[in-house]
Amino acid sequence: MLIESLSGVRATDDELTEKFVHSYCLVFAETGDKKLILLGRDTRASGNAIREIIVDSMIQSGVEIVDLGVCPTPTVQYEVEHLKADGGIVITASHNPIPWNGLKFIGSDGLFLDADQMLNLQRRRIEIGKQSSFKKATGGKLTIYSRAIRDHIEMVLHLPCVNPETIRRRKFKIVVDAVNGAGFFAIPELLKSLGCEVVRLNCDGSLPFPHTPEPLPENLTDLMARVKSERADLGFAVDPDADRLAIISNEGLPLSEEYTLVLASICALSKSQSAEKIVVTNLSTTMALDDVARQFGATVVRTPIGEINVAKKMREIHAVIGGEGNGGVILPDAHLGRDSLVGSALVLQFLSEQTTPISEVMKSIPRYAMIKKKIPRGNRPLSDYFSDLEALASADSVNMEDGIKFIWKDRWVHLRPSNTEPIVRIYAEAPTRELAEVVAQPFIRFFEHIS
Repeated sequence: MLIESLSGVRATDDELTEKFVHSYCLVFAETGDKKLILLGRDTRASGNAIREIIVDSMIQSGVEIVDLGVCPTPTVQYEVEHLKADGGIVITASHNPIPWNGLKFIGSDGLFLDADQMLNLQRRRIEIGKQSSFKKATGGKLTIYSRAIRDHIEMVLHLPCVNPETIRRRKFKIVVDAVNGAGFFAIPELLKSLGCEVVRLNCDGSLPFPHTPEPLPENLTDLMARVKSERADLGFAVDPDADRLAIISNEGLPLSEEYTLVLASICALSKSQSAEKIVVTNLSTTMALDDVARQFGATVVRTPIGEINVAKKMREIHAVIGGEGNGGVILPDAHLGRDSLVGSALVLQFLSEQTTPISEVMKSIPRYAMIKKKIPRGNRPLSDYFSDLEALASADSVNMEDGIKFIWKDRWVHLRPSNTEPIVRIYAEAPTRELAEVVAQPFIRFFEHIS
Protein backbone atom coordinates (compact mmCIF):
# COMPACT_ATOMS: atom_id res chain seq x y z
CA MET A 1 0.00 0.00 0.00
CA LEU A 2 1.38 3.42 -1.02
CA ILE A 3 -0.10 6.86 -0.35
CA GLU A 4 1.57 9.97 -1.77
CA SER A 5 -0.30 13.06 -0.64
CA LEU A 6 -0.16 16.50 0.93
CA SER A 7 1.05 14.79 4.11
CA GLY A 8 4.11 13.32 2.40
CA VAL A 9 4.64 9.65 1.64
CA ARG A 10 3.23 6.78 3.66
CA ALA A 11 3.54 3.14 2.72
CA THR A 12 3.78 -0.36 4.06
CA ASP A 13 7.38 -1.42 4.49
CA ASP A 14 7.46 -3.53 1.32
CA GLU A 15 6.70 -0.43 -0.79
CA LEU A 16 9.53 1.63 0.71
CA THR A 17 12.22 0.03 -1.43
CA GLU A 18 15.76 1.33 -1.63
CA LYS A 19 15.20 2.66 -5.16
CA PHE A 20 11.94 4.37 -4.18
CA VAL A 21 13.46 6.17 -1.18
CA HIS A 22 16.65 6.96 -3.07
CA SER A 23 14.66 8.59 -5.91
CA TYR A 24 12.77 10.81 -3.50
CA CYS A 25 15.99 11.87 -1.78
CA LEU A 26 17.70 12.77 -5.06
CA VAL A 27 14.73 14.90 -6.13
CA PHE A 28 14.45 16.62 -2.76
CA ALA A 29 18.19 17.37 -2.71
CA GLU A 30 18.19 18.87 -6.21
CA THR A 31 15.13 21.06 -5.57
CA GLY A 32 16.51 24.47 -4.69
CA ASP A 33 20.08 23.18 -4.79
CA LYS A 34 20.10 22.11 -1.13
CA LYS A 35 23.39 21.98 0.78
CA LEU A 36 22.26 21.22 4.34
CA ILE A 37 19.36 18.87 5.21
CA LEU A 38 18.27 17.69 8.65
CA LEU A 39 17.04 14.17 9.30
CA GLY A 40 14.90 12.82 12.15
CA ARG A 41 12.84 9.70 12.69
CA ASP A 42 10.36 8.02 14.97
CA THR A 43 11.01 4.70 16.70
CA ARG A 44 9.71 2.24 14.09
CA ALA A 45 12.23 -0.54 13.51
CA SER A 46 12.15 0.00 9.76
CA GLY A 47 13.36 3.57 10.28
CA ASN A 48 16.97 2.48 10.72
CA ALA A 49 17.20 0.94 7.24
CA ILE A 50 15.44 3.92 5.67
CA ARG A 51 17.86 6.23 7.47
CA GLU A 52 20.82 4.46 5.88
CA ILE A 53 19.32 4.89 2.41
CA ILE A 54 18.67 8.59 2.99
CA VAL A 55 22.15 9.25 4.38
CA ASP A 56 23.82 7.47 1.44
CA SER A 57 21.56 9.29 -1.05
CA MET A 58 22.33 12.70 0.39
CA ILE A 59 26.07 12.12 0.51
CA GLN A 60 25.93 10.99 -3.13
CA SER A 61 24.04 14.21 -3.89
CA GLY A 62 26.80 16.35 -2.35
CA VAL A 63 24.60 17.35 0.59
CA GLU A 64 25.54 17.62 4.24
CA ILE A 65 22.96 15.51 6.08
CA VAL A 66 22.62 16.29 9.78
CA ASP A 67 21.15 13.38 11.73
CA LEU A 68 19.09 14.48 14.73
CA GLY A 69 18.31 10.87 15.66
CA VAL A 70 14.99 9.77 17.12
CA CYS A 71 13.01 12.90 17.86
CA PRO A 72 9.54 14.41 17.38
CA THR A 73 8.58 15.70 13.96
CA PRO A 74 8.14 19.24 15.36
CA THR A 75 11.70 19.07 16.68
CA VAL A 76 12.96 18.65 13.12
CA GLN A 77 10.73 21.51 11.92
CA TYR A 78 12.03 23.80 14.64
CA GLU A 79 15.66 22.86 14.06
CA VAL A 80 15.40 23.52 10.31
CA GLU A 81 14.75 27.15 11.20
CA HIS A 82 17.04 27.25 14.23
CA LEU A 83 20.03 25.74 12.40
CA LYS A 84 19.20 27.55 9.13
CA ALA A 85 19.06 24.36 7.10
CA ASP A 86 17.82 24.11 3.53
CA GLY A 87 15.23 21.52 4.46
CA GLY A 88 14.44 18.44 6.48
CA ILE A 89 13.19 14.88 6.18
CA VAL A 90 11.33 12.95 8.86
CA ILE A 91 11.04 9.17 8.68
CA THR A 92 7.59 8.50 10.11
CA ALA A 93 4.11 7.31 9.25
CA SER A 94 2.68 9.43 12.07
CA HIS A 95 -0.40 7.72 13.53
CA ASN A 96 -0.44 4.84 11.04
CA PRO A 97 0.22 1.46 12.66
CA ILE A 98 3.12 -0.89 12.00
CA PRO A 99 4.00 -2.05 9.30
CA TRP A 100 3.65 1.48 7.87
CA ASN A 101 6.42 4.02 7.59
CA GLY A 102 6.93 7.11 5.49
CA LEU A 103 8.69 10.34 4.65
CA LYS A 104 7.72 13.91 5.52
CA PHE A 105 9.51 16.71 3.67
CA ILE A 106 10.21 20.11 5.22
CA GLY A 107 11.20 23.29 3.39
CA SER A 108 13.80 25.84 4.51
CA ASP A 109 11.07 27.81 6.29
CA GLY A 110 10.33 24.89 8.62
CA LEU A 111 6.98 24.19 6.96
CA PHE A 112 6.01 20.99 5.21
CA LEU A 113 5.94 21.14 1.43
CA ASP A 114 2.58 22.35 0.10
CA ALA A 115 0.37 20.56 -2.42
CA ASP A 116 2.11 21.97 -5.50
CA GLN A 117 5.58 21.27 -4.12
CA MET A 118 4.63 17.71 -3.20
CA LEU A 119 3.11 17.12 -6.64
CA ASN A 120 6.29 18.34 -8.34
CA LEU A 121 8.38 16.15 -6.04
CA GLN A 122 6.25 13.11 -6.87
CA ARG A 123 6.39 13.73 -10.63
CA ARG A 124 10.14 14.20 -10.62
CA ARG A 125 10.56 11.11 -8.41
CA ILE A 126 8.84 8.99 -11.06
CA GLU A 127 11.14 10.38 -13.75
CA ILE A 128 14.29 9.71 -11.75
CA GLY A 129 13.03 6.29 -10.72
CA LYS A 130 13.13 5.20 -14.35
CA GLN A 131 16.84 5.86 -14.62
CA SER A 132 19.24 2.91 -14.43
CA SER A 133 22.13 4.92 -13.01
CA PHE A 134 22.60 8.11 -11.03
CA LYS A 135 25.22 10.81 -11.20
CA LYS A 136 27.21 11.19 -7.98
CA ALA A 137 28.30 14.55 -6.59
CA THR A 138 31.12 15.36 -4.20
CA GLY A 139 31.22 17.18 -0.88
CA GLY A 140 28.44 15.27 0.86
CA LYS A 141 28.90 14.22 4.47
CA LEU A 142 27.08 13.02 7.58
CA THR A 143 27.00 15.04 10.81
CA ILE A 144 25.43 13.92 14.08
CA TYR A 145 23.64 16.58 16.15
CA SER A 146 22.56 15.37 19.60
CA ARG A 147 21.10 18.56 21.11
CA ALA A 148 17.92 18.80 19.04
CA ILE A 149 15.47 17.77 21.77
CA ARG A 150 17.19 20.00 24.32
CA ASP A 151 17.04 22.93 21.88
CA HIS A 152 13.34 22.30 21.41
CA ILE A 153 12.63 22.16 25.14
CA GLU A 154 14.59 25.35 25.79
CA MET A 155 12.60 27.13 23.09
CA VAL A 156 9.31 26.06 24.68
CA LEU A 157 10.45 27.19 28.14
CA HIS A 158 11.15 30.67 26.77
CA LEU A 159 7.87 31.22 24.94
CA PRO A 160 6.36 34.64 25.78
CA CYS A 161 3.06 33.11 26.91
CA VAL A 162 4.65 30.46 29.13
CA ASN A 163 5.77 31.21 32.69
CA PRO A 164 7.67 28.14 33.90
CA GLU A 165 7.73 29.33 37.52
CA THR A 166 3.93 29.61 37.62
CA ILE A 167 3.64 26.07 36.32
CA ARG A 168 6.32 24.72 38.66
CA ARG A 169 4.47 26.05 41.70
CA ARG A 170 1.50 23.82 40.89
CA LYS A 171 3.62 20.61 40.96
CA PHE A 172 1.36 18.79 38.52
CA LYS A 173 1.41 15.00 38.45
CA ILE A 174 1.09 13.79 34.87
CA VAL A 175 0.96 10.33 33.33
CA VAL A 176 2.54 10.29 29.86
CA ASP A 177 1.68 7.71 27.20
CA ALA A 178 4.18 8.24 24.38
CA VAL A 179 3.17 4.98 22.65
CA ASN A 180 6.93 4.17 22.75
CA GLY A 181 7.26 6.66 19.89
CA ALA A 182 9.46 9.66 19.15
CA GLY A 183 8.13 11.64 22.13
CA PHE A 184 9.19 9.00 24.67
CA PHE A 185 12.03 11.19 25.98
CA ALA A 186 11.08 14.72 24.91
CA ILE A 187 7.65 14.96 26.56
CA PRO A 188 8.73 13.66 30.00
CA GLU A 189 11.85 15.85 29.93
CA LEU A 190 9.82 18.97 29.13
CA LEU A 191 7.38 18.18 31.93
CA LYS A 192 10.22 17.59 34.38
CA SER A 193 11.64 21.00 33.38
CA LEU A 194 8.25 22.46 34.30
CA GLY A 195 8.37 20.95 37.77
CA CYS A 196 5.93 18.12 37.07
CA GLU A 197 6.00 14.68 38.61
CA VAL A 198 6.01 12.41 35.58
CA VAL A 199 4.64 8.87 35.51
CA ARG A 200 5.89 7.17 32.35
CA LEU A 201 3.59 4.80 30.48
CA ASN A 202 4.84 3.39 27.17
CA CYS A 203 7.91 5.63 27.20
CA ASP A 204 10.52 3.16 25.97
CA GLY A 205 11.67 3.85 22.43
CA SER A 206 13.22 0.39 22.11
CA LEU A 207 9.83 -1.33 22.34
CA PRO A 208 7.07 -1.59 19.71
CA PHE A 209 3.82 0.38 19.88
CA PRO A 210 1.77 -1.20 22.71
CA HIS A 211 -1.58 -0.28 21.18
CA THR A 212 -3.07 1.28 18.07
CA PRO A 213 -0.94 4.43 17.95
CA GLU A 214 -3.50 7.13 17.11
CA PRO A 215 -4.26 8.99 20.39
CA LEU A 216 -8.01 8.43 20.32
CA PRO A 217 -10.04 7.55 23.46
CA GLU A 218 -10.56 3.92 22.42
CA ASN A 219 -6.76 3.47 22.31
CA LEU A 220 -6.02 5.13 25.64
CA THR A 221 -7.81 2.89 28.14
CA ASP A 222 -4.57 2.01 29.96
CA LEU A 223 -3.72 5.70 30.29
CA MET A 224 -7.18 6.49 31.67
CA ALA A 225 -6.87 3.75 34.29
CA ARG A 226 -3.34 4.83 35.23
CA VAL A 227 -4.36 8.46 35.72
CA LYS A 228 -7.03 7.32 38.18
CA SER A 229 -4.83 4.84 40.03
CA GLU A 230 -2.01 7.38 40.35
CA ARG A 231 -4.45 10.14 41.33
CA ALA A 232 -2.73 12.26 38.73
CA ASP A 233 -3.77 15.74 37.63
CA LEU A 234 -3.64 14.87 33.93
CA GLY A 235 -2.77 12.29 31.35
CA PHE A 236 -0.96 13.28 28.16
CA ALA A 237 -0.89 11.03 25.09
CA VAL A 238 0.99 11.66 21.85
CA ASP A 239 1.15 9.87 18.51
CA PRO A 240 4.34 8.14 17.24
CA ASP A 241 5.93 11.31 15.84
CA ALA A 242 4.66 13.48 18.72
CA ASP A 243 3.01 16.28 16.82
CA ARG A 244 -0.44 15.56 18.30
CA LEU A 245 -1.48 15.78 21.96
CA ALA A 246 -4.54 14.23 23.62
CA ILE A 247 -5.52 14.91 27.23
CA ILE A 248 -7.05 12.74 29.95
CA SER A 249 -8.68 14.54 32.88
CA ASN A 250 -7.94 13.95 36.57
CA GLU A 251 -11.05 11.73 36.61
CA GLY A 252 -9.49 9.43 34.00
CA LEU A 253 -11.81 10.62 31.24
CA PRO A 254 -10.76 11.75 27.75
CA LEU A 255 -11.34 15.39 26.87
CA SER A 256 -11.36 14.56 23.15
CA GLU A 257 -8.32 15.65 21.19
CA GLU A 258 -10.45 18.53 19.86
CA TYR A 259 -10.09 20.32 23.20
CA THR A 260 -6.29 20.37 23.18
CA LEU A 261 -6.42 23.26 20.71
CA VAL A 262 -9.32 24.88 22.57
CA LEU A 263 -7.40 25.00 25.87
CA ALA A 264 -4.17 26.10 24.19
CA SER A 265 -6.05 28.85 22.36
CA ILE A 266 -7.56 30.20 25.58
CA CYS A 267 -4.04 30.50 26.97
CA ALA A 268 -2.58 32.16 23.88
CA LEU A 269 -5.51 34.54 23.28
CA SER A 270 -5.63 35.61 26.93
CA LYS A 271 -2.01 36.76 26.72
CA SER A 272 -1.95 38.14 23.18
CA GLN A 273 -1.37 41.86 22.66
CA SER A 274 -2.39 41.73 18.99
CA ALA A 275 -4.86 44.38 17.91
CA GLU A 276 -6.63 41.82 15.75
CA LYS A 277 -6.73 38.36 17.23
CA ILE A 278 -7.11 35.56 14.69
CA VAL A 279 -7.19 31.80 15.16
CA VAL A 280 -6.75 29.52 12.15
CA THR A 281 -7.97 25.95 12.07
CA ASN A 282 -9.34 23.43 9.60
CA LEU A 283 -12.88 22.69 8.51
CA SER A 284 -13.26 19.68 10.80
CA THR A 285 -12.32 21.33 14.10
CA THR A 286 -14.87 21.79 16.88
CA MET A 287 -17.25 24.77 17.07
CA ALA A 288 -16.09 25.21 20.67
CA LEU A 289 -13.08 27.02 19.24
CA ASP A 290 -15.37 29.65 17.71
CA ASP A 291 -17.13 30.07 21.06
CA VAL A 292 -13.96 30.66 23.09
CA ALA A 293 -12.49 32.90 20.39
CA ARG A 294 -15.53 35.18 20.65
CA GLN A 295 -14.88 35.54 24.38
CA PHE A 296 -11.57 37.22 23.49
CA GLY A 297 -12.90 39.23 20.55
CA ALA A 298 -11.03 36.89 18.20
CA THR A 299 -11.97 35.60 14.75
CA VAL A 300 -11.67 31.98 13.58
CA VAL A 301 -10.56 31.39 10.00
CA ARG A 302 -10.92 27.87 8.56
CA THR A 303 -8.88 26.12 5.87
CA PRO A 304 -8.89 22.76 4.10
CA ILE A 305 -7.48 19.84 6.11
CA GLY A 306 -3.72 19.57 6.31
CA GLU A 307 -1.14 21.14 8.59
CA ILE A 308 0.48 23.04 5.73
CA ASN A 309 -2.84 24.66 4.79
CA VAL A 310 -3.35 25.90 8.33
CA ALA A 311 0.27 27.00 8.75
CA LYS A 312 0.40 28.96 5.48
CA LYS A 313 -2.84 30.77 6.30
CA MET A 314 -1.53 31.57 9.78
CA ARG A 315 1.60 33.10 8.31
CA GLU A 316 -0.41 35.02 5.72
CA ILE A 317 -2.81 36.66 8.18
CA HIS A 318 -0.56 36.80 11.27
CA ALA A 319 -2.65 34.50 13.45
CA VAL A 320 -2.11 34.36 17.21
CA ILE A 321 -2.52 30.59 17.30
CA GLY A 322 -3.87 27.80 15.14
CA GLY A 323 -3.92 24.10 14.61
CA GLU A 324 -6.16 21.16 13.99
CA GLY A 325 -8.76 19.37 16.06
CA ASN A 326 -6.72 16.15 16.09
CA GLY A 327 -4.64 17.48 18.98
CA GLY A 328 -2.34 19.58 16.80
CA VAL A 329 -1.37 22.98 18.25
CA ILE A 330 0.54 25.54 16.14
CA LEU A 331 1.99 28.61 17.85
CA PRO A 332 3.82 31.11 15.60
CA ASP A 333 5.98 32.27 18.52
CA ALA A 334 7.46 28.75 18.49
CA HIS A 335 7.33 27.67 14.84
CA LEU A 336 4.64 27.00 12.26
CA GLY A 337 4.08 23.30 12.86
CA ARG A 338 1.89 21.10 15.06
CA ASP A 339 3.81 20.59 18.27
CA SER A 340 2.85 18.44 21.26
CA LEU A 341 5.55 20.05 23.41
CA VAL A 342 4.15 23.51 22.74
CA GLY A 343 0.62 22.21 23.29
CA SER A 344 1.62 20.65 26.61
CA ALA A 345 3.18 23.89 27.86
CA LEU A 346 0.19 26.03 26.85
CA VAL A 347 -2.30 23.67 28.50
CA LEU A 348 -0.25 23.59 31.71
CA GLN A 349 0.10 27.39 31.67
CA PHE A 350 -3.67 27.73 31.41
CA LEU A 351 -4.32 25.20 34.18
CA SER A 352 -1.67 26.71 36.44
CA GLU A 353 -3.76 29.89 36.54
CA GLN A 354 -6.94 28.05 37.60
CA THR A 355 -7.94 27.11 41.13
CA THR A 356 -9.78 23.89 40.29
CA PRO A 357 -8.80 20.61 38.57
CA ILE A 358 -9.31 20.21 34.86
CA SER A 359 -12.52 18.24 35.34
CA GLU A 360 -14.08 21.34 36.94
CA VAL A 361 -12.46 23.79 34.52
CA MET A 362 -14.00 21.96 31.57
CA LYS A 363 -17.50 22.62 32.92
CA SER A 364 -17.08 26.31 32.06
CA ILE A 365 -15.88 25.65 28.51
CA PRO A 366 -18.41 25.23 25.67
CA ARG A 367 -18.82 21.53 24.89
CA TYR A 368 -20.01 19.74 21.80
CA ALA A 369 -20.07 16.08 20.89
CA MET A 370 -18.17 14.92 17.82
CA ILE A 371 -18.12 11.53 16.17
CA LYS A 372 -15.43 10.43 13.73
CA LYS A 373 -15.93 7.50 11.39
CA LYS A 374 -13.68 5.86 8.79
CA ILE A 375 -15.11 3.90 5.86
CA PRO A 376 -13.09 2.26 3.05
CA ARG A 377 -13.50 4.11 -0.23
CA GLY A 378 -13.13 3.45 -3.93
CA ASN A 379 -11.48 5.68 -6.50
CA ARG A 380 -14.44 7.89 -7.41
CA PRO A 381 -14.33 11.50 -6.12
CA LEU A 382 -16.96 12.59 -3.58
CA SER A 383 -18.24 15.18 -6.04
CA ASP A 384 -19.68 12.32 -8.12
CA TYR A 385 -22.12 11.67 -5.30
CA PHE A 386 -22.94 15.29 -4.50
CA SER A 387 -26.59 15.25 -5.60
CA ASP A 388 -27.34 12.15 -3.54
CA LEU A 389 -25.50 13.51 -0.51
CA GLU A 390 -27.15 16.93 -0.75
CA ALA A 391 -30.56 15.26 -0.77
CA LEU A 392 -29.64 13.49 2.48
CA ALA A 393 -28.55 16.71 4.14
CA SER A 394 -31.00 19.58 3.46
CA ALA A 395 -28.35 21.80 5.07
CA ASP A 396 -28.36 25.55 5.64
CA SER A 397 -25.08 25.87 3.74
CA VAL A 398 -22.43 23.77 2.00
CA ASN A 399 -18.63 24.17 1.92
CA MET A 400 -16.72 22.30 -0.80
CA GLU A 401 -13.19 23.60 -0.19
CA ASP A 402 -12.14 20.17 1.04
CA GLY A 403 -14.54 17.33 0.45
CA ILE A 404 -18.09 18.31 1.33
CA LYS A 405 -19.17 19.97 4.58
CA PHE A 406 -22.90 20.37 5.28
CA ILE A 407 -23.56 23.05 7.87
CA TRP A 408 -26.54 23.92 10.07
CA LYS A 409 -26.75 26.56 12.83
CA ASP A 410 -25.63 24.29 15.66
CA ARG A 411 -24.28 21.20 13.89
CA TRP A 412 -22.33 20.02 10.84
CA VAL A 413 -21.08 16.95 9.01
CA HIS A 414 -17.85 16.84 6.99
CA LEU A 415 -17.14 14.17 4.38
CA ARG A 416 -13.71 13.91 2.84
CA PRO A 417 -11.17 11.42 1.48
CA SER A 418 -8.22 10.98 3.83
CA ASN A 419 -4.76 12.27 2.91
CA THR A 420 -3.13 9.43 4.83
CA GLU A 421 -5.34 6.34 4.51
CA PRO A 422 -7.55 4.76 1.75
CA ILE A 423 -10.75 5.80 3.52
CA VAL A 424 -13.52 8.38 3.64
CA ARG A 425 -13.59 10.31 6.90
CA ILE A 426 -17.03 11.27 8.19
CA TYR A 427 -16.94 13.79 11.02
CA ALA A 428 -20.09 15.20 12.62
CA GLU A 429 -20.58 17.60 15.52
CA ALA A 430 -23.65 18.69 17.45
CA PRO A 431 -24.59 19.79 21.00
CA THR A 432 -25.09 16.13 22.05
CA ARG A 433 -23.70 12.80 20.91
CA GLU A 434 -27.21 11.62 20.04
CA LEU A 435 -27.71 14.56 17.68
CA ALA A 436 -24.25 14.05 16.15
CA GLU A 437 -25.16 10.43 15.43
CA VAL A 438 -28.44 11.52 13.85
CA VAL A 439 -26.54 13.95 11.59
CA ALA A 440 -23.91 11.40 10.59
CA GLN A 441 -25.88 8.16 10.18
CA PRO A 442 -27.42 8.82 6.74
CA PHE A 443 -23.96 9.50 5.29
CA ILE A 444 -22.39 6.52 7.05
CA ARG A 445 -25.06 4.23 5.63
CA PHE A 446 -24.59 5.77 2.17
CA PHE A 447 -20.84 5.10 2.03
CA GLU A 448 -21.15 1.66 3.62
CA HIS A 449 -23.62 0.78 0.86
CA ILE A 450 -21.32 1.87 -1.99
CA SER A 451 -18.00 0.69 -0.51
